[in-house]
Amino acid sequence: MKRTIQYLATLAMAACVLTACEKDDTDFSKYTNGSSSSTDSGSEDSNISTIYIAYSGNSVTVTGDTEGYVSTSGADVTVNTGVDTDSLLLILSGSTTDGSLLIYREKKFGIKLNGVSITNQDGPAINNQCGKSLYMEVASGTTNTLSDGTAYTEQTYQQKGALFSEGQIYFMGTGTLNVSGNCKHAIACDDFIVFQENVTLKANSSAGNGIKANDGVWINDGTLDIQVTADAARGIKCDSIVVITGGTTTITTSGDCVYDTDETDYSSAACIKCDYDFSMSGGTLTMTSSGDGGKGINCATNVLFSGGTLKAVTTGSNDDAKPKAVKGDTGIIISGGSFTATVNKSWACDNGTDSDTPEDHLTIQGTPSTKSIAKKSVIITY
Repeated sequence: MKRTIQYLATLAMAACVLTACEKDDTDFSKYTNGSSSSTDSGSEDSNISTIYIAYSGNSVTVTGDTEGYVSTSGADVTVNTGVDTDSLLLILSGSTTDGSLLIYREKKFGIKLNGVSITNQDGPAINNQCGKSLYMEVASGTTNTLSDGTAYTEQTYQQKGALFSEGQIYFMGTGTLNVSGNCKHAIACDDFIVFQENVTLKANSSAGNGIKANDGVWINDGTLDIQVTADAARGIKCDSIVVITGGTTTITTSGDCVYDTDETDYSSAACIKCDYDFSMSGGTLTMTSSGDGGKGINCATNVLFSGGTLKAVTTGSNDDAKPKAVKGDTGIIISGGSFTATVNKSWACDNGTDSDTPEDHLTIQGTPSTKSIAKKSVIITY
C-alpha cells in the first residue's frame, strides 16, 4: 500500500513538472540572451543582469557586475545575488585548470557556456546552490568542458558532481558540453533535468554515475553520450521517472557489481536505473553493459516502450549477479517502435515473473511486423 501511495504521488509530481515545462518555463530568452520580451516590462524580474566571466589560468575577469554580485579568489568565482529579483545571466568563457563557479540565488537564472573549460581540483566545476530553475545554454559552435578533481575539500554546502545543481536544469543550445566526474558523478541534480534542443553532451565518470537526478529525467532532443566505468555505477540514475521522447542517447557501463551491506545483496551497474517508470516514445537509445551482473535498463516499476529505437546489450557474466538487458519489476510493455534486447547470460527481459516461458517476461500490445522472443534475445518491430 505504501509503495502504491508513493507511486501515485510521483505520477502527480511528474504531471506538475510537465505542466511547468509546458507553461512557466518555456520563455528562456531573458536567461539565455540577456533581453526580456515586451510582456516582461513592469514585472518584478524585468531588469536583466548580464555578467561576463572569463577564466584565464589562475585568474578571472568579470565584467557587467554592476550590483556587486561577484567575488573571486584566484579563478574561484562566487556569485551571490541574495534575494535580488532581477533576471540573471552568466556568460562563461576562457579556461582554467584550478577554478570554479559557485552560485547562491533564490530565483531562476541562466548560464551560457560560451567556449569555457573549468577544472576544479578540489570540488565541482560548477556548483549551483539555487533551488530554482537553471537554464544552461551551450552556445552554438562552441566546445565546453567541466571537470572535478579526484578528491573534494569538505564544505558546508553540498558537492555531488563536476556539475551540481540544487534546482532543475534545462539544457539547451546546439554546442558541445563535455563533463567528467573523477571523484563523484559527472552531472548531479537534486531536482529534475530536461534536455531540450540539439545539445551534444558527453558525460563520463570513473567514480560515480554519469547523470544523477532526484525528481526525473526528460530527454526530448540532443545527442547524449554517457560512459561510466566505476563498479555498480549507472549511466543515468534517477530516484523518479525517466522519459525519452527524442534525441540520440548512447550509454556504456563497464563496472562490475558490488555487495551492498545495507541491502544484503549485490548492486549492479546499469545504463539506466530508475525507481519509477521508464517510458520511451521516440528517439534512439543504445545501451551496452559489460560488467558482471550489468543491466541495460533496471526499473523498479514499469518499462513502457511505445516508439523510437531501443537496443540494449549486456555481455557480462553472472558470477555474483544476474545480467538483464531490460528489467522492469512490475512490467515491460511494448506497443510500438523497434525494441531489441540481448544478453550473454540470464534473461534478456525480466518483468518479475518466475515463469520459464520467455513470452511471459514481457507484454506486447498491437501487432508487430517482427516478433522474436527467446530467453537471451528479444526483437520486436512495428
